[in-house]
Amino acid sequence: MSRAELVFVCLGNICRSAMAEQVARAKAFEAGAVLDIGSAGISGEEHGNPIDPRAARCLRAHGYEPGSHLAHRITRDELRARLLVAMEAYQVDRLVKMGADAGAVRLLTDFVPGREGTDVPDPWYGGPAGFESTLEVIEAAMPALLAETSTW
Repeated sequence: MSRAELVFVCLGNICRSAMAEQVARAKAFEAGAVLDIGSAGISGEEHGNPIDPRAARCLRAHGYEPGSHLAHRITRDELRARLLVAMEAYQVDRLVKMGADAGAVRLLTDFVPGREGTDVPDPWYGGPAGFESTLEVIEAAMPALLAETSTW
């Protein structure tokens, strides 16, 4: 299988995209897929910060390792990824305006039957339940997302 480039994107790269990156890494490993997986933020506001502690706790509670993630703003190289997976519709638009190929940018929920086109709410503003809900959406997207990358 050839290497692929998959980048998850949210606002600050400390919650949703960081969680999605770690879940995708674990699921790809379980499936034997060889994927180059990363994450980034639209904003550089959180640059250098680790994953939100609430996101890390949620991941660990479900058997995922949050790793040594440090947030960063999306780079020019990442904008050329084979697939950019955003958490909100405005991020899709923003990525295209930043130079990403429109055909390479999708919403995470486009991979979740019955939730296509909907935003993944930012759990940063709430409590543990928001992180649990975010993780549920991320996990629900993985089968279809990994199936798509398996054709690369």
